[in-house]
Amino acid sequence: MTPDDDAATTEQVARAYFAALAARDLDGAVAHWAPGGREHVRGQVDTVAPEGVRQFLGEILAAFPDFAFAVEETTTQGDRCAVRWSATGTFAGPSAFHGIEPTGAVVAIEGIDQVTVRDGLIVANDAYLDGATIMRQLGALPPADSRTEQRLTGALNTKTRLVRSLASGDLEDVADGVWLLRGGFPGKTMNVYFVRDDEAPEGVLLFDAGIRAMANDVRRAAASLGGLTRVVLGHSHADHRGVAPFLDVPVQCHVDERADAEGDGGDHYFHLERLNPVGRRLFPRMLAAWDGGPVTIADTFAEGDAIASGFSVVHVPGHAPGMVVLWREADGVALTSDAFYTLDPQTGLKGHARVPHVAFNLDTEQARDSIRKLAALTPAHAWPGHADPLHGDVREQLERVAAAG
Repeated sequence: MTPDDDAATTEQVARAYFAALAARDLDGAVAHWAPGGREHVRGQVDTVAPEGVRQFLGEILAAFPDFAFAVEETTTQGDRCAVRWSATGTFAGPSAFHGIEPTGAVVAIEGIDQVTVRDGLIVANDAYLDGATIMRQLGALPPADSRTEQRLTGALNTKTRLVRSLASGDLEDVADGVWLLRGGFPGKTMNVYFVRDDEAPEGVLLFDAGIRAMANDVRRAAASLGGLTRVVLGHSHADHRGVAPFLDVPVQCHVDERADAEGDGGDHYFHLERLNPVGRRLFPRMLAAWDGGPVTIADTFAEGDAIASGFSVVHVPGHAPGMVVLWREADGVALTSDAFYTLDPQTGLKGHARVPHVAFNLDTEQARDSIRKLAALTPAHAWPGHADPLHGDVREQLERVAAAG
């Protein structure tokens, strides 16, 4: 059989199927399906033939007793036929449609089905239609541009502005090719950084991944900077990997952090009993709320590896086994994740630099040594994973922190 013959057979089967639908012949329509064929109407149903298709089509015919269907045009290539169609019907029942009781509304819709035919039977149908228009015509959504729709839109915008005002701030340009987004409630003390990515100069990578509630704000900020290319974890604690599973980009971490990133995020070495009584009660709940869950790591890096925009990896274990700083010698900028804190995690109050809290450290003395290692780089600016940066004589400030009891 030639390719032209295949296409002719495909279109013949597709047209016969839709002719059966137009004739309201449920048995005839289902007979054109191969057992196990997949019917996927986006936003409506994802089922298989024969019984799944029979149930889906039967519900439509039972909800719209005068259902009328017309093929407007077809485009066929090989075993696929794209069918543009139109349909009308009165939602008179007796059956409900998507849980909505019959309203008597008249529906007029258009759509496109891509039918795949093999051995004379339909093996797949991928369909696309305007679900919002259907819901408006049924009365489940307000009419377009109506006062009701405008009120709903206004309420949604108010909610969006409120959530943004509470959860995240605006992008801050903090260094050449580096931007900061603050988030988290209360106080916006969770910091994530966008860095111009040399591997894809039109986009940015995300350093640290904040908490789960920041996902939409991270997506929006990344889009404004050209799109997100990858996530680089400073470490894998719940408040630093939170949005990573939801961004659909590769995630990277230090080789020593991979197990925790793909596991419990370091929870196995936390000592929450070392928090004050309020912290002991609140932090288990907060960590669970912040965390996006285990992350699939696409690649790992190690000490000295180049990352982007002149930054290289500095391994600073202690708070976490694979804690890293991104260091750019050219201008003395250090993105430090939780190498040090500039807030009290139990009160949320900002203040002087300090060693990360012992309750969350793998090894606090090792964390002190890592602060000394960071100080020896003599940074001009150190931007942490929470709260505010260090400027001025950063080395002296860090050495003082490391030496404090």
